[in-house]
Amino acid sequence: MVFLQFKLFYKTQRELALSLNGIVDAYWNNELNEDTLFRSVNEVYINNPNKILKDGAFTTVLKQQCGKRRLEVIERIINSNTGMSS
Repeated sequence: MVFLQFKLFYKTQRELALSLNGIVDAYWNNELNEDTLFRSVNEVYINNPNKILKDGAFTTVLKQQCGKRRLEVIERIINSNTGMSS
């Protein structure tokens, strides 16, 4: 299993999007298990909520950089832990 290293705090939305892409892609490539995927996305979200969501929706930069399929996965993870539904 490959160890994926990521930061908890990001300077820009673009850096954050690249990191989230790496996390989801690693899961899709069977390099991360589900627990690690959930924990990683949640840690990034908890420390950077304003760079991920604006007015309850993903920021434009994240939409452009991550794409629909990755954001669907990220949204489900975020919603599963916050009790929100889409």
